[in-house]
Amino acid sequence: MGRKTEEKIKRTAIVLALVFLTVFLAGCQRGPENTTADVEVSWPAGPAQTETAQETELIVFAAASMTETLTEIQKLYSQAAPHVTLVFNFDSSGTLKTQIEEGALCDVFISAAQKQMDQLDGAKAKDVNPQGLDFVLEGSRIDLLENKVVLVVPEGNPAEIHSFDDLAGDGPARICLGNDDVPVGQYSTEMLSGMGILDRLEADGKITYGSNVKEVTTQVSEAVVDCGIIYATDACAAGLTVVDEAAPGMCRPVIYPAAVLKSGASLEEARAFLEYLETPPCRAVFEEAGFSMAGQE
Repeated sequence: MGRKTEEKIKRTAIVLALVFLTVFLAGCQRGPENTTADVEVSWPAGPAQTETAQETELIVFAAASMTETLTEIQKLYSQAAPHVTLVFNFDSSGTLKTQIEEGALCDVFISAAQKQMDQLDGAKAKDVNPQGLDFVLEGSRIDLLENKVVLVVPEGNPAEIHSFDDLAGDGPARICLGNDDVPVGQYSTEMLSGMGILDRLEADGKITYGSNVKEVTTQVSEAVVDCGIIYATDACAAGLTVVDEAAPGMCRPVIYPAAVLKSGASLEEARAFLEYLETPPCRAVFEEAGFSMAGQE
């Protein structure tokens, strides 16, 4: 082999070595970049998914007249939001309002009248919120549902009460109303006062009272009284006979406001639940029970 040939081979070997070294170094540089890119893509998705799936207990205070519908919706929501557990507290709106005022844990409040919600809403004037309470999260309040006030009788209607007009004259032996701190009681006394018969019924000792609409419903169902004034939805749930319905003007519209409370622990989940209550599946549950969506023509 000649000298020139040997030098040529050496030069070729050096070039190949340099090429190999360059490729190797480039590969090393790309390795960390690729690894970093993988982390940046996958890392944000990880925490977001974990937060979304985090188990949450949502405490809902709702008027007693919503017991059946919200219990049914609870089953639907367990599929729509399986990470959220709904915990209900059903009672009169007045009682619930007092519990919230006294510091009870609550994420969502659904009242059977505007009055109790107004008394917790810092955006309301002093004439409806005299204590200046500020529990309602700004921008979360909605008018959710509308109900009807009806006159119901026990099975067989032994006192033969067929309309609100029959409460005048000799009237029933006993009629059950909600207490005056209960929305259904407020609607009832408004109606009977407008008819000019409330004072006489009270003076004759014909009125008994229930602490919420379910107690009134029970007294009628068990024929403890001759009739009672409740909501159409409670009459439907209890299978009671409705003999009359309050005409427009006899009392204020029965609107159910709902809101997220700023003292709640799960504001986003509470907002999501309120939004869900306005979806078609919930609408179907409410309407089947006798509610209508507020503002619906």
